[in-house]
Amino acid sequence: MRIFTAALATETNTFSPICVDRRAFEASLYAPPGQHPETPTLCSAPITVGRRVCAKKGWELIEGTAAWADPAGLVNRSTYEGLRDEVLDQLRAAMPVDAVILGLHGAMVAAGYEDTEGDILARVREIVGPDILVCAELDPHSHLTAKRLAAADFFVYFKEFPHTDFVDRAEDLWRIAVETLEGRLNPVMSVFDCRMIDVYPTSRDPMRSFVDRIMRLEKEDADILSISVIHGFMAGDVPEMGTKMLVVTNGKPEKGEALARELGLELFSKRGTFIMPQIDEIEAVTRAKAATSWPVVIADVWDNPGGGTAGDATVLLQELLERGVTDAAIGTIWDPMAVQICMAAGEGAEIPLRFGAKSAPGTGNPVDGVVKVVKLVENAEMKFGESFAPFGDAVHITLDGIDIILNSTRAQSFDPSLFSVMGIDPLSKKILVIKSTNHFYASFSKIAAEIIYCSAGTPYPNNPAKTAYRRAPKNIWPMVADPYGL
Repeated sequence: MRIFTAALATETNTFSPICVDRRAFEASLYAPPGQHPETPTLCSAPITVGRRVCAKKGWELIEGTAAWADPAGLVNRSTYEGLRDEVLDQLRAAMPVDAVILGLHGAMVAAGYEDTEGDILARVREIVGPDILVCAELDPHSHLTAKRLAAADFFVYFKEFPHTDFVDRAEDLWRIAVETLEGRLNPVMSVFDCRMIDVYPTSRDPMRSFVDRIMRLEKEDADILSISVIHGFMAGDVPEMGTKMLVVTNGKPEKGEALARELGLELFSKRGTFIMPQIDEIEAVTRAKAATSWPVVIADVWDNPGGGTAGDATVLLQELLERGVTDAAIGTIWDPMAVQICMAAGEGAEIPLRFGAKSAPGTGNPVDGVVKVVKLVENAEMKFGESFAPFGDAVHITLDGIDIILNSTRAQSFDPSLFSVMGIDPLSKKILVIKSTNHFYASFSKIAAEIIYCSAGTPYPNNPAKTAYRRAPKNIWPMVADPYGL
């Protein structure tokens, strides 16, 4: 067997003012054939898992380019077309192949392309023809479109949020692909539109129990090859935005449709109960100050670079400063210019600095003060599971007793190593402020005495009922109370 694999992914917040060009991919992950590291970066897991599978089977794995950019706004058209065509040209050169196995995200939007993944898959199908297996692993914070369903044989999505299972799901993808290629399976996709958009953390019920249930169904019923909840991405203003239920069966589409509908309606019945309770910055700081054990982690959930925002909001920092809080650390505030100024000043320098809140309204105000430059790190990285996430040239500064990390490459706060690599012991601080909706939970929950979810400012369109969508469907909850007319 000859298998072609590649990855092209980012998550597009169509409301974000930060456009994505090729440099954004190169800053996060750009690996031409033969240069992908041993560890995967989310959507590139099909490549690293494929190496193991093909080595064991004695099959030939032809690797194309892997590219990932941290979430932001629209992808530059020439950047998307260039990376897409790079992968497609590699596929043409690899022909003939027995299968194409891709790592995609599912929420990329480029200028001129509302459905980039549908575009890629349709072009792949045109190259390989109707009889070659085409499949992909995707992120659940994405859009499932008719164009994608028509072009692919099957999809597998991450189940966990935080996404701790991207390698496990890549193994599922390859297992189904291998058995299909060897003639033992006939994967068929069945989809149910849940007519809703919500946030579904699997670190708490009711989503934890729901995901545990669908994983049991996969193990107990031989007809069911995979079940995925496509959460949808509420910051993606595209025509097929929303939550979908996907069931992949072994040649049993009617059974898949019935199960997808049953599970989808169950999910719909719990709408509005999934997301973590959130409080504003005033209450968050009050609770953190009153705590008797530490560290208290305050998650600035809506200034999350993992959702396409800048990560430069200062609302929580300003609240801490106004309340005279010390023994706190902020990780991070994105400000490449401030980083450059501090790099020029050098470690130990005390300089006047303005930083933060430059990207958009709703992010607070820039902070002014005389800061001390404590530590400079070029090309800084934090842990992310077994892999690493870059956050660029970074600076550890102090202002009025608060430790602050400024970074030049946007990245959400995945792991406490974010602080330690910058010379801050996270266990020594009473309060840690991080920028993440829920991906942080897997690692920070291991050290946190308490976790507080804070909704501070409005850098992210987090209320679909009020978001000024132009392209998204209007007949889904919570835009309408009862889209089923029950």
